[in-house]
Amino acid sequence: MRTIGRAGRNLVAVAALVAAVICWAAVGSASASDAVRLQQLPGHWRSDEGRDVELTGFEGHRVVLTMAYATCHRICPLTMTALQSIQERLDRRGEAADFVIVGYDPANDDAAAWHQYRKVRHLTRSNWHFLTGSSDATAELARQLGFDFWKYDDHVMHDSRVVVFDSHGILQTALGPDTRDWSKAL
Repeated sequence: MRTIGRAGRNLVAVAALVAAVICWAAVGSASASDAVRLQQLPGHWRSDEGRDVELTGFEGHRVVLTMAYATCHRICPLTMTALQSIQERLDRRGEAADFVIVGYDPANDDAAAWHQYRKVRHLTRSNWHFLTGSSDATAELARQLGFDFWKYDDHVMHDSRVVVFDSHGILQTALGPDTRDWSKAL
């Protein structure tokens, strides 16, 4: 396995940030008529409980969606902490949302890996959903929602990004590295 030094990691981090800003600007500039909808996204996923899940099944609820991978040690833990802050803020306001985490790495982010991830990180509330799809569905979802990622050795390089759909399944906002307090964006 090849490793990269600090300069290489910094270069990768800068590249991810630039990609995130470009993708965020593209989604943020969409008009209401061309807004992304849950029903337009790839629909077939498997939950960490081994059940088949359709993204359209979340319509009727606010959906906070991100992508992650179960063995990430840097970006994903920070994103999960931010999502937990959003959950706490919504709880205080008496509002509900489904939190949907889609695996970047279908070969490794299977139901068992996500189930263990949830358990270790105490993300066991019933409104948190960890999903895995085919490689094609994962790539298509990422493309449609502006999640830029690539494989580097055994790692998935990606940015920190969250998208929020309203209860009608329409994309309302995208939160990226330049968003200061994600919990206030809802």
